[in-house]
Amino acid sequence: MELLTYTVVLERNEDGGYTVTVPALKGCVTQGHTIVEALDRATEAIAGHVEALVALGRPIPPDCSSVHLDVKHLREALIFKVTVRLETAFQGRG
Repeated sequence: MELLTYTVVLERNEDGGYTVTVPALKGCVTQGHTIVEALDRATEAIAGHVEALVALGRPIPPDCSSVHLDVKHLREALIFKVTVRLETAFQGRG
């Protein structure tokens, strides 16, 4: 079992929910109606993204050290750290 922590950005979308991006994992995007749902989905999205990287034999990027946001075009943005427990993704990795 391995723990990975990533920064996630929740941006309020037009529907009143949140679009979630993981800056360190290019293309890792999800959404949720509430902050709690968005964070739960972020955890699932990160786990799936990392498992796909492992399956493809690609390196797992570390978390980013900074996040840049264009605040002129944001209604609301929240930044969190999410820790994901991966059990199956690293079996056989060595």
